[in-house]
Amino acid sequence: MSSTDTGNNTGTAKHPGTDRAAALDDTGDPIDPSGAFDPSDAFDPSDAADPGNAADPGDAIPDGTLDAVVIGGGAAGLNGALMLARSRRSVLVLDSGAPRNAPAAGVHGLFALDGTPPAELLRRGRAEVRRYGGLVAHGTVVSAVPVGPAAAERATAATPRSEVLPADDPLFTVTLADGRALTARRLLVATGVRDGLPEIPGLAEHWGRGVVHCPYCHGWEVRDAPIGILAVGPASAHHALLFRQLTDDLVYFTRGTELDEDTRARFAARGIRIVDTPVTEVVRAADGSAGSGRTADGSDAGSGEPADSRADGSGAGSGVAGVRLAGGEFAARRVLAVASTMVARTDGLDALGLPMEELPGGMGRRVVTGLAGTTGVPGVWAAGNVADPTAQVGQSAAAGALAGAHINAHLATAETEAAFVRSVTAPTG
Repeated sequence: MSSTDTGNNTGTAKHPGTDRAAALDDTGDPIDPSGAFDPSDAFDPSDAADPGNAADPGDAIPDGTLDAVVIGGGAAGLNGALMLARSRRSVLVLDSGAPRNAPAAGVHGLFALDGTPPAELLRRGRAEVRRYGGLVAHGTVVSAVPVGPAAAERATAATPRSEVLPADDPLFTVTLADGRALTARRLLVATGVRDGLPEIPGLAEHWGRGVVHCPYCHGWEVRDAPIGILAVGPASAHHALLFRQLTDDLVYFTRGTELDEDTRARFAARGIRIVDTPVTEVVRAADGSAGSGRTADGSDAGSGEPADSRADGSGAGSGVAGVRLAGGEFAARRVLAVASTMVARTDGLDALGLPMEELPGGMGRRVVTGLAGTTGVPGVWAAGNVADPTAQVGQSAAAGALAGAHINAHLATAETEAAFVRSVTAPTG
């Protein structure tokens, strides 16, 4: 693999040349605004490309100290790296290959790229980072440890530009699961979150397809479908109102959560049916029957056999047919909406001492950030879902860009201060 020195970086890493970056085009999927719900739009697994890194060999980890290491290769991480690379910073993205939105067929609510498959968006993002000399490597971080200024001086002593580094410049050692290690002056944590789901048999296998959480990410694709809200707490009532905008056929499964009389009355006014019987399992399409007559939610069950998830009947077992209730009744639903518990991914980052905060209503945990993703830990920024779990792709990308620009400004200020101190203390004559 050929590489070139970007020339103006404070680190010593070599980067792939611009010959690696191909011209990028727009392949966003068009939307037909007139059609009603077609289950094949939302549930066909063939719509999504490989979400991992199988098609991307990854770049070698360079010797020397990098200006920045980005932990996380999603929208926030790649956009942060893009800003740094375009500022002629030596930057490397560490991608574990487990994007949060991998199960989704397309990214939505993203200006000019609506409908783009997540894997394609990441492919373009990697190419753009590399176009400007940035690196993208694959691996899982097992530790990220800050080291003192004295160690920083020793670590950079062999670099031709070490004289520009402040004596108290932060430095970090990042180690991967395969034993590889690297050093960096700044870190951008963009590791995202893990989505926790209620422990209902059959639920997790449909996550991102027949089981959705965000009306803005998936809403159009499930419009006019029979949708069921699986309540997890008080916030689910608001969740129901958002999905009621998308369909007239909405059932709210309380699942043991409290629902006061005022909310029940408001649901009734909007035609939202309520089922208090516990849900015991999610039933796959063309898998089991509910018996003839009426289902628990009052809809017509027909023969009682759950319908196939594909409009043409070819997708047997690929989608949701409904839910089974504690009494054995079957409630037919083609889509289930549930608010996940969103917990920041901080595996291997304990030594950084990142400030954490519990989300209201037991909805998860996030890294606390300030202006432009600052964390209060010197030299460490955070951006994307790890800091804002509800952010969509566009918001996460914007947060990454802002953090990347702030890191570059922070480095420039530190280097200028070091150069000034050196100039006024240098011997004359």
